[in-house]
Amino acid sequence: MSARPARIGLALAGGGPLGAVYEIGALCALEESIGGLNLSALDGYVGVSAGGFIAAGLASGMSPRALCAAFIETGEARPDAIDASLFVRPAWREFAYRVAALPGLAAQAAYEAVFGRRSALAAAERLGRALPTGVFSNAPLEEAMRRLLSGQGRTNDFRKLERRLVLVATDLDSGEAAPFGMPGWDHVPISRAIAASAALPGLYPPVPIGGRWYVDGALKKTLHASVLLSMSPDLVICLNPLVPFDASHSRHRVLSAGEGRIPRLVEGGLPVVMSQTFRSLIHSRLELGLKSYRTSHPQTDVLLFEPDHRDPEMFLSNIFSYSQRQHLAEHAYQRTRADLRSRRSELRHVLARHGLALEDAVLDDPKRSLTRRRRAPVRNRSALVLRRLDEVLDDLDRALALWERARQAAPR
Repeated sequence: MSARPARIGLALAGGGPLGAVYEIGALCALEESIGGLNLSALDGYVGVSAGGFIAAGLASGMSPRALCAAFIETGEARPDAIDASLFVRPAWREFAYRVAALPGLAAQAAYEAVFGRRSALAAAERLGRALPTGVFSNAPLEEAMRRLLSGQGRTNDFRKLERRLVLVATDLDSGEAAPFGMPGWDHVPISRAIAASAALPGLYPPVPIGGRWYVDGALKKTLHASVLLSMSPDLVICLNPLVPFDASHSRHRVLSAGEGRIPRLVEGGLPVVMSQTFRSLIHSRLELGLKSYRTSHPQTDVLLFEPDHRDPEMFLSNIFSYSQRQHLAEHAYQRTRADLRSRRSELRHVLARHGLALEDAVLDDPKRSLTRRRRAPVRNRSALVLRRLDEVLDDLDRALALWERARQAAPR
């Protein structure tokens, strides 16, 4: 009697449009480079924020390449193409609602200030209620996802999926996680749950569902992989698009910032400092979560893929930019292939336990490309040789570290 197939899950973190672009490029590289891995036929998916778009597409049967055609290669007239402008449609309804409330709020603030019930500053705080809760509307994107998931062979209903899909949002009034797709949470349309999970406060208004209001699921956790671990899988593959930049150990010690150069992050001003702060906060939560997963579920292998901390291109790219999606998706595709080569020895051992294997011929093919646009030829062959040598040395370092840990753990 043959052994049962391995149970495999996929957990996708958020990161704005840039996060979705990175995950599509990385997923294409993973599926092509790992033999036996079918990312549209796994046992479970969990998506947070931008990762929810990708998880929903995969769970409905779309391949990573099909997602690339819908989200990245949108130049052709395709019925399932997701227009980049959908991410930045103004929230006119929200604006109108707040403007209509402004006269009443102003009158109340003036009354309280004049008659001394509150200080002028405290009374003016009431006017804060007139500020919009989001700049961009999530309605156009929700409608586009509804059309995409209602295509032939797909569904916008959690209950009709052949495999488990969980899209995590945060209940605004309680601060609790809302796992849409789990029993009791699966009556909500998938497209609506996507909009709720991706409603980043300040950019998108909270999404009303069943008399409650929901915002971005990343407010609670970065990955929410524990949802999959509760299903006792054998392997969980995790993707996290946003990482802090390690300028001190970067292969490119000087960052390029378009109009100038930033020898140190602090010289990039507030945007760069805030980006590093935000990325560091969410990544520290991710690291704590992974440590707890390995302790609470030692029988499950957890593989994390994310950008190189020394890669300035991913760090300097605006997480809400969609204009350079083809370039960034290609970059993510190639960097994930490089990561697989650098971790070849470690990954080969883990993947083999679950009936998977690295495709060395695919990984080592320098002509592989994600988008249809032909890649520019490598002019500096010595640079390519040095990069590959760097990958081999990284792989050797990891292999030696694994051997040392195994030696120390062996009974004496």
